[in-house]
Amino acid sequence: MEQQPVYYAGKILLTLGLLVVSLTLLVVLDNLWLQLLNAAYLSFVFVQISLIAHDWGHRQFTFRAPWKNSLVTLVLGNLLLGVSRQWWIDKHNEHHGHPNQMDVDPDVDIPLLAFDEEQALEKRGFARFVVKYQAALIFPLSLLQALSMHRSSLQFLAEGKARSTLTETLAIGAHFVLYFGLLFSLLSPLQAVLFVAVHRGLYGMFMVSIFAPNHKAMPLLEEGAEMDFLHRQVLTSRNVLAHPVTDFWYGGLNYQIEHHLFPGLPRNKLREAQPIVRDFCRTHSIGYHETSVLRSYGEILGHLHEVGAPLRKEARTS
Repeated sequence: MEQQPVYYAGKILLTLGLLVVSLTLLVVLDNLWLQLLNAAYLSFVFVQISLIAHDWGHRQFTFRAPWKNSLVTLVLGNLLLGVSRQWWIDKHNEHHGHPNQMDVDPDVDIPLLAFDEEQALEKRGFARFVVKYQAALIFPLSLLQALSMHRSSLQFLAEGKARSTLTETLAIGAHFVLYFGLLFSLLSPLQAVLFVAVHRGLYGMFMVSIFAPNHKAMPLLEEGAEMDFLHRQVLTSRNVLAHPVTDFWYGGLNYQIEHHLFPGLPRNKLREAQPIVRDFCRTHSIGYHETSVLRSYGEILGHLHEVGAPLRKEARTS
């Protein structure tokens, strides 16, 4: 549980270095296709920034002075990513407190997706059509995830829910001024638009590929369900098999069970905690679900397809 200042200092410096590389390529490259590759690379960099912001939000590494931590999250979230830090913290805290609990966990309240039959049958209009085929549409829809986060952040700030609404709004404003200013000053208008589409689209898809395996297609809890902390966190979470590649790709979130039990545990220590938690769960007959990358996506898509079945049946009989 001890903080890891050397690990996080290295991680931050490396990520900022990767960001500088992308900005340099934006200036020196004079080829559309290479710039679109740079846009894809920048989406990868944004995900690395997001994962550091996630860890910092969980206080896996902090400064002693609270204002310094606030400044870091403001820079990482609002300025670099264009996402409200307070919106994300509030939303993520609700998720950690009530994972996969219907009408409580915001991560199972998604307008264009349904996670049980009741949710599916409540959908109307375009959302109802999407849910019918949500297994096939989830990854194309994930291209809009970044846009959704920006919209939710701006709505959150417009409603005055942040503790420092003006500061957050100015930081997000600075993000978009710098982002679009650089792109449209260095690229032609068409190239800039294509860069934004590739960058933001792949960033959203990458984020969904990381977060979807954490809880999707795992047991759902009713709104008033009473369950102790241990069972609530373990039974609703899924681990993806540990490997240096998956550890890097998921930013440690492939150890989702351990992360939910100990959200302040530094990312590089989750692997050491896993055998302790797994053995404890086995000893006490608590279901501990761990699977491969492909199997996790198979479980998710199979569940989404099953949930949409009543709507497809309804369409065939009408």
